[in-house]
Amino acid sequence: MKPYVKEAFLEAIFAVLKKYPKLHLIAVNTDQDHVHLQLEIAPDISVASAVKLLKGYSSIFLKKKFGFIRKIYLDEGVWSVGYFSSTIGMNEDLIRRYIAYQGKRDKPRTLRLEFS
Repeated sequence: MKPYVKEAFLEAIFAVLKKYPKLHLIAVNTDQDHVHLQLEIAPDISVASAVKLLKGYSSIFLKKKFGFIRKIYLDEGVWSVGYFSSTIGMNEDLIRRYIAYQGKRDKPRTLRLEFS
């Protein structure tokens, strides 16, 4: 995701979170073609409802803000229909670090081959 689109995406996400205080964002990051969110969701809200809300609002927001997105996605949403969801348990810090790493590339390494 380009930096200027990411900025608008975050603006949309924060607008949803402000309107729905039962959703709490812990971590967010993007890569070129996907988004990672770590959320705390109140027990009376289903994961599917939270995802639908975030994807729906951010899709509409991005299409209104950027003409090129509107042209690409004509009558459909910006996001794919699926999503992955998992509970964290004891690995919360590990998940947060994984999300923070998104969008960063491994540095190229030089391999030294030795033959005997």
